[in-house]
Parts: sequence; C-alpha cells; structure tokens
Amino acid sequence: MTLAILPEVAEPFDAGVAHVRSATARFACQRASRRVRIAPRYGGGPVEVEVRYLWIGAPGAPTLIVQGGISADRDACASTEHAASGWWESQVGIGRALDLGCFRVLAIDWLDADDLGTTSVSSDDQADVLAALLDALGIVRVGAFIGASYGAMVGLAFAARHGHRLGKLVALAGAHRPHPLATAQRAVQRGIVQLGLDNGCVDQALSLARQLALTTYRSGEEFAQRFSGEAECRDGHYRLPVEDWLEHQGRKFVARFDAHRYLALSESIDLHAVDPRAVRVPAALIGFASDRLVPLADLCELQQKLAAPASLDVVETPYGHDGFLKEPERVALLLREVLT
Repeated sequence: MTLAILPEVAEPFDAGVAHVRSATARFACQRASRRVRIAPRYGGGPVEVEVRYLWIGAPGAPTLIVQGGISADRDACASTEHAASGWWESQVGIGRALDLGCFRVLAIDWLDADDLGTTSVSSDDQADVLAALLDALGIVRVGAFIGASYGAMVGLAFAARHGHRLGKLVALAGAHRPHPLATAQRAVQRGIVQLGLDNGCVDQALSLARQLALTTYRSGEEFAQRFSGEAECRDGHYRLPVEDWLEHQGRKFVARFDAHRYLALSESIDLHAVDPRAVRVPAALIGFASDRLVPLADLCELQQKLAAPASLDVVETPYGHDGFLKEPERVALLLREVLT
C-alpha cells in the first residue's frame, strides 16, 4: 500500500509555473444542455433526460470530467456565459492545477429523482448520464475523472461501469460505500427537511439540516479554534459564538437549493455502492485526516481492493471533509502530480 502524508504547511500556490499558457489563449466553451437516454436504476424502462453541462478549455485538448459534492453544479469555474466564480475556481482555470490551457473540463448539474421521473437517483445513474453525454458530444475517452465527495462516488461508479472510456480516476474524500455513522447523520438531516415539508416550514428545516451537515463536514479542532468564545446576551437571549455562523450558512444554502433536490441527492449518497474489484483503471485517492464522513480506514480498504494500481495521499488539515475546498494549495500539488 502506498500512503503519503502531507504536512499542514505547504509552499504557496504559484500561478506562474512554466507550463502555463497565456491567459489570452482561445477557449472553446459550451454551457448548454443535451437530451440523453439512460435506464435509471430505480425506475422502469429507459428515459430521456435533459442534462445541463459546461465544457470549457483549449480546443482539441484532452477532456477531464470534474464533479463536486451534492451542492456543486456544472460551473466549476467562471465562463463567458456565467461570470460568477465557480465552486472550484481555485483548481480550474489558466495556470491552475486543472489548466484550461492544457485540458478541457466537462462538468454537469447533478440529476435528481424528479429529473428521472423515479423515486430515487443513484450514483450509477449519474455515471450513465455522463457517459451518454460523452456520446452526444463526440468524446470517445476522457483523460481523467476528478471527483470530490459525491463526485468521487460517481467517479467510482463511472470507472466501474465505463472504465474503457477513462484514463485515470482521481477521487477526493469519497469511497466505494458510505460509512454507517455518516449515513445516520444524513438520515437525521433528511428527517428534518421532511418535517419542514410536512408542516409548512421548509426554509427553516432546510436551513437547520444544512447547519447540522456543516458540523459533520468540519473538525472539532477547527470549531474549537474559531468558536470557543463566551456567550453574548442579545435582546434578552444568550447567543453562542458558533450560532451566527451556522445561521448565515443556513440562509445561504436555502437561497440556492431546493428541499426535494436535497432529499434526493442526500439519499443518493447513502444508496451508493460500488464493488472496488470492478474498477480496473489506475486511481489516485486523496483523503483528509480529520474527515469524519469518509474515514481513512474506508479509503485504505478501497485502495487495497481496487483491481488496478492505486495511490493514497492523506492531507493533514483541520477542515475535515471540506479539505478539498479549504486546502487549495496542497490539493493543487496533488492534482498536478497525478495528472503529469
């Protein structure tokens, strides 16, 4: 087993590395939708669905699939059609680890059960949608599937089901199955959201579910560092330091996410199951030592059971599961290494 531990202190990210192409390089950019046909795992016969995607980068360059967690979308980076920063702007762009001067990045909006007309959606469905989109775009094979969190789960499903179309799998903070404790935590979150739907207080319920989820994404070390102050009395009530932050994050989430979509994608994480022996493409696994949702023991088990060579790198961080977002410099170093 190959296991590399990265320290907490790393060299600053250098956007001026020698291989970077000029920022004026001509890009090809499609931010559009296509209708594709798949057979959902939890549905009846084949269905036609609309998949929204972004395909951006140097014309003719190898394509990389890039997918994030359930709250991520196709906009991994800004584009001419969507000027706002993307969810992984730190890694996708000119001179960044996923260099748009050297690659084309393909990302989709996750489909949910309503999109498929089914009761549930599986990571297999997402993988099949991506494969069907490759057909629609005329892409025979992708250089790598780079997935984080739920995206890593879908990447494993894609490698197991469509491995002949994939050069390498890069999975960050995602394993072949969910850990039972993480499933229990998500089940409570879904119960809160369903209670809100049943009682006409969906915004409050979705906010609370998101706040609870955040306590599982990060580590106790980070919470102790940031929120260990004393309670403050406001309008006759005591407020603890962490409460303002949690409520702010809850409001942000409610403003951009639908409750039914949340239920479907959260459940999809817990329905996920891939036989590692079915993955026959080289893999690079990246874990975070303080991640309580995807314990390192699960990643070690996955590495040992994969049917192709696999590395495992571990990043020491106080940011837990969110390490792939909160540790851009060290994640960039690893991505550059595995893509070279």
